[in-house]
Order: sequence, then C-alpha cells, then structure tokens
Amino acid sequence: MTDEFSAMEQPYEIVSVQRAEPPPGGKSSNWYRYVIAHGTTTNDGCRQGSLKAVTGAAEEIVAQLNDRRLGKRGRVNLVPTPKKNIHI
Repeated sequence: MTDEFSAMEQPYEIVSVQRAEPPPGGKSSNWYRYVIAHGTTTNDGCRQGSLKAVTGAAEEIVAQLNDRRLGKRGRVNLVPTPKKNIHI
C-alpha cells in the first residue's frame, strides 16, 4: 500500500489545541492554535475563545472533513419526474 492510499483510509483527527499569541493587530486575548492531521498531512488554524469552545469548533471541523471524505451519506437517489407538455 502506498502512503497516499493509506492516508485516505485514516480519518482526520485533532492532534493538539494550545494557547497561542493573538494575530498581528489583534488586541484581544484567549487565542488557541489547533492542529488537525490526516495521515502525514497536518493543517492548523487559530481561533479566539475558551479552550472548550475552540476544541468544540475543531471537533466540528474534523467531523465535517471526515463526512466529506467518506462521501455524503443518507442521500436519497432523486429521480427527476418527466415534465408535462403544456400546450397553450
């Protein structure tokens, strides 16, 4: 198996959520940096809020990424109905 293929089988997951400095020009506090991994690839982001709120937001991002990776579930196979010919 290649690394790329095995990475596709692995779900996204939160690696860490740690306190961070505010972005340039930011005057408020309570910033956190989160790291999300998918195989050997990592993505990071910053968000303002409490540790609980930022962790919850990162968990929501991970859930959405994993749903997207697996494809849309629960969709009904919609079949369009034929349009009626209307003569005026």
